Amino acid sequence: VLFSSVMGKLQSKISFHTAKYRAEGSEEKTGPTRSVQQCNPVHADAVTSVAALKPDLCVSGGKDKSVVVCNWRSGAVLRRFISHEHEVTKVICALDSNRVFSASRDTTVMMWELHRASGPSQHFPGHDLVVTGLAVSPDASQLCTGSRDNTIRKWDVETGECLCRAAVSRNLVTHLCWVPGEPYVIQTSEDKTIRMWDSRELQVAHTFPGKQHIQTSCDVSQDGRYVLSSSSGFAGEGCEATLWDLRQTRNRVREYKGHFQTTTSCVFLPRGPALTPSIATSSYDSKVKVWDQDTGACLATACLEGAGPLASLAVCDSSTLLCASFNSGIHLLQMSNCADLELEEVMAF
Repeated sequence: VLFSSVMGKLQSKISFHTAKYRAEGSEEKTGPTRSVQQCNPVHADAVTSVAALKPDLCVSGGKDKSVVVCNWRSGAVLRRFISHEHEVTKVICALDSNRVFSASRDTTVMMWELHRASGPSQHFPGHDLVVTGLAVSPDASQLCTGSRDNTIRKWDVETGECLCRAAVSRNLVTHLCWVPGEPYVIQTSEDKTIRMWDSRELQVAHTFPGKQHIQTSCDVSQDGRYVLSSSSGFAGEGCEATLWDLRQTRNRVREYKGHFQTTTSCVFLPRGPALTPSIATSSYDSKVKVWDQDTGACLATACLEGAGPLASLAVCDSSTLLCASFNSGIHLLQMSNCADLELEEVMAF
């Protein structure tokens, strides 16, 4: 299990030297230490997943069984949904809509409406074990879910009907993401494999070359050309993010090495302060890193002291990231480009 209670107690003050894991010729830059605005925590326990919802809003899920919608600029809670019987494992939102989806260790998936009075507006029952992957289609009409029961399921969002189901032996799903503008879904697994599913018939369209460690999460670039996956690991072995070519050879393009423990989340960043295409990663080592997508060089690092393992990343805009942590809630990080790119924490809530 990726998010165990043991890991939740892990201390984040790590003093290992990680220079040997950096891209050749790169120099890690840690963001400046400045005062961080501390708001009231929006969750009573570890935050397991966070997603950007609208320009000023985000949605998060946690071990306290709740799904929370809040303003990430102020940390103010707008809605709190508590209906799952166990911790929330994943949250996502449909693009340009008021719908939020949550998955739980209790095997359930629910849809919530931001302006609905109370309770979920749709249920998606059927998985036998904890649901660990959620992806909504670009038109928001279909939902794909993945579980530790080795299955992927496709659902009609309006009716809650399961449209089809597929099982692959030992395919313990860790994450799902939909390819923009395409009928394909990317999936990572504890079997160390990244798969591309054709959502129309729910069949595996491609399997990427196997990795050495569990693949924990994935993301697809907005142009649909590249896939990112992140890896478990320990003491710098594994712990990397990997860039894959989605349209041509479908081979590994580059690796991003520098985290010292399991890399839990990876996201493509929109063009902003960084002059080159960039990605961001978070890890159990309490660090968030920004990387040059083309060279693999680490451009900036934010060390969230005392945050414990970092579970999830979300992109708010071209210069703002959200990071979910086990020990200290959700962290708001900003990138700025003075002489060099800087990544700093500005608020926690």
